[in-house]
Amino acid sequence: MILFNYLLMCLIFGTTFLAIKVGIDAGASPFFSAGIRFFLAGAILFLWMAWRKKASVSILLRKEMFLTGLGLTFGVFASLYWAEQYLSSGIAAVLSATAPLMILLLQTGLTRHSLSVTSWAGCLVGLTGVILLLLPGVTISINKFWIYGCAAVLLGQVFYSAGAVYSRRVVQRFQDTSPITLNAAQMMYGGAMLLVLSMFTEPVHMESMLTPKAVLSLLYLLVVGSMLGHTIFYWLVAKTNPVFPSTWLYISPLISLCLGVLLYNEPLTLLSLVGGITIIVGIVLVNMDNLRQLVGKKQAFEVK
Repeated sequence: MILFNYLLMCLIFGTTFLAIKVGIDAGASPFFSAGIRFFLAGAILFLWMAWRKKASVSILLRKEMFLTGLGLTFGVFASLYWAEQYLSSGIAAVLSATAPLMILLLQTGLTRHSLSVTSWAGCLVGLTGVILLLLPGVTISINKFWIYGCAAVLLGQVFYSAGAVYSRRVVQRFQDTSPITLNAAQMMYGGAMLLVLSMFTEPVHMESMLTPKAVLSLLYLLVVGSMLGHTIFYWLVAKTNPVFPSTWLYISPLISLCLGVLLYNEPLTLLSLVGGITIIVGIVLVNMDNLRQLVGKKQAFEVK
């Protein structure tokens, strides 16, 4: 059951980037569609947890939920949805996989602990992969919006890394509250912030939002991407450990890259493919110590 849910989660997270792209290409307003997705997903999950008596309205009044929503939802997906107007879904997915590199560098800066040689090597390999990924867009006639889109996704991962580091403290502070409830609350805040951003920055054409492709994209992201995918993630955290579920970052970006090419005819240069694989290798190197611990725990469990 654990392996099945893990593979299902990887597949779900690998398809969400393409689903976002389909909705954006159908004419959906980026910030508005992202805001609706996360606010509704968070609200539905929160009401479900409240019905199960595992959520209280008082949690919504805590500043920690606002700050977590700012990092994990608003900053990440405002950047990602905007960027996918100019990037293929596969490139956006691979660039999003740089989050573990940024989390490691942020934690190192905060704790002032020195990195291992393997971790430094992983950072350098990951940076090389990003450069390789960006090179096809840097031509004689520079595609500036392609570059802006790449930069936006990377900026979003800075928000994510800050939110991820902060959320770990929040989870420890609210140990009596279900992680699903905490995630639902932060999604509601992040979604609300995205809707406010939409009000001031973009026109919302409801006729475009109600086209079949835009509606199907929103429903898929709302139900499968946000509610099912994240619920499986937290279920895996509870059943295994925090490291194992996070390894979706090694698999889902490449799934997204392949799906974009096969199902949506997205362009893919050899240099971009090499860059994407290089980024994944860098992430594996950065997390090598955690992966060794995971393998060790698995072997110990099998011995028992």
